[in-house]
Amino acid sequence: QVQLVESGGGLVQAGGSRRLSCAASGRTSSNGAMGWFRQAPGKEREFVATINWSGSITAYVDSVKGRFTISRDNAKNTVYLQMNSLKPEDTAVYYCAARRVGFTSQRDDYDYWGQGTQVTVSS
Repeated sequence: QVQLVESGGGLVQAGGSRRLSCAASGRTSSNGAMGWFRQAPGKEREFVATINWSGSITAYVDSVKGRFTISRDNAKNTVYLQMNSLKPEDTAVYYCAARRVGFTSQRDDYDYWGQGTQVTVSS
């Protein structure tokens, strides 16, 4: 089993920045992607960003391209989401997810999930 714990959420003004962290523990995979998803009230959980094991491949939802950056530090078993130029529509609970093997942006293909961290962007 893999446990994922997110941190870094909070209240930020529009145009501001925030960095989320996700620490993994347990039987962490040496091949799997890690990703960030978000869920706003009344909406489905959506893909935000993902990164492969080596960090050489990333993917983003169009709405965050150029503003968000995903990265990982395998020595620390941690993945990050740097969020810049935040907008009120970025307000959501942000979830970290891990996949045992492979790279994907599909929500249902992730094996492990964190509890989420709330990000609120005020206008």
